[in-house]
Amino acid sequence: MNISFFLLPKAEVAFLDLESTMRQALEKMEYHKYSAVPIIDRHGKYIGTLTEGDLLWQIKNTHSFSLDLAEQIQLKDIKRRIKNMPVRIDSEMKGLLTLAISQNFIPVVDDHGIFIGIIRRREIIEYYANSMDKGHVS
Repeated sequence: MNISFFLLPKAEVAFLDLESTMRQALEKMEYHKYSAVPIIDRHGKYIGTLTEGDLLWQIKNTHSFSLDLAEQIQLKDIKRRIKNMPVRIDSEMKGLLTLAISQNFIPVVDDHGIFIGIIRRREIIEYYANSMDKGHVS
């Protein structure tokens, strides 16, 4: 099955611009109660995913960290320790299960790498659970 049926479009996804500050990231993640968010560049291309762990390591490694200082640290300067791999919109569901093991969501891009949305782990698990109930997966 094509993944587009499960896509949560970009307009409904909290994401961050690569030029955003650490404070903006902290506030957006707190507001949406997310532990990870996609990062895109000014052209709309998917760059990577920022996690709470990335922010915690940045805080730990920043001498005299403060929220004022967080306004000066840009996301492009924060090391991301996990590389969440995106998939193309023409991908099939069977390829997403392995990614869902280690990613809360799977970023989806078009043929040019432009971020168009995500597929949440929940939808992937529900798809496979329903398939098992119908006897399609053993």
